[in-house]
Amino acid sequence: MSKKIQKYLSVLIKLAMTLLVISPFYIALIYSVKSKQEMVTDRLAFPKTIHWDNFTRAIETSNFGLALRNSLVTTVLAVLFITLTCTMASYIIARKNNRFYNLIYYLFVGAMIIPFQSIMTPLYIDMTRWKLLNTLHGFIFAKIGFQIAFTVLLVSGFVKSIPKELEEAAAIDGAGLYSVFFRIVFPLMKPIVLTSIVLNALNVWNDFQMSLTLLQQKQVRNIPLTQYFFFGENSIELGLAFALFILSVIPILALYLMLQKYIIGGITQGAVKG
Repeated sequence: MSKKIQKYLSVLIKLAMTLLVISPFYIALIYSVKSKQEMVTDRLAFPKTIHWDNFTRAIETSNFGLALRNSLVTTVLAVLFITLTCTMASYIIARKNNRFYNLIYYLFVGAMIIPFQSIMTPLYIDMTRWKLLNTLHGFIFAKIGFQIAFTVLLVSGFVKSIPKELEEAAAIDGAGLYSVFFRIVFPLMKPIVLTSIVLNALNVWNDFQMSLTLLQQKQVRNIPLTQYFFFGENSIELGLAFALFILSVIPILALYLMLQKYIIGGITQGAVKG
């Protein structure tokens, strides 16, 4: 096979993969501005008439403002707590090389393989008993518990790549443990911290299973749950559901685009050293 043919095949394969990746976004975009009739007759065609009113109807019908507030509150608070606690815990686990901390590390690794479905019922019972069901802070606590293991595993691997000599020099100058961490180590952890922020924000923002279990009342529903309730038993509002999806993806997409350059490097270094 000549180099010219190989080049054309490579371009065709890349083009096909690109179309495959962007096709869901295309479908979401055109469905968000289509009428019900066009969804049945011309499913994949671009709409003849753009129905911008789908967005206004979606906002009014779903009480989008409340859902957006709930999603922002849960995401911001959960990510802040996870970032602060997991970076400190990861630092200690990575630096204290003894049996106790190694056991803690492997417990976190083991926690990652536990599926949510296996503890969904006990979680629901406990949340009901503790009066945390249908509360935003109850949902935040649950998400923190599920994200800690992954974040510690990711961050601790990165900490091992930071030279210990920097900390020893600071300690010789009289810096305490917290001073060494926040003034020396934490600034060097910027790539992995920003990576964990993006990944945890995506997880909390897009969560559906735990939201469906713990947030059942209208006043505490987040965006994924609000979008889900456009799919009723007797009718499905695809146009409104996709319009709400387009609105909901804007904040998290903006966060990803701002921090994307740190993600690959942070994950790679964390995985290699871990």
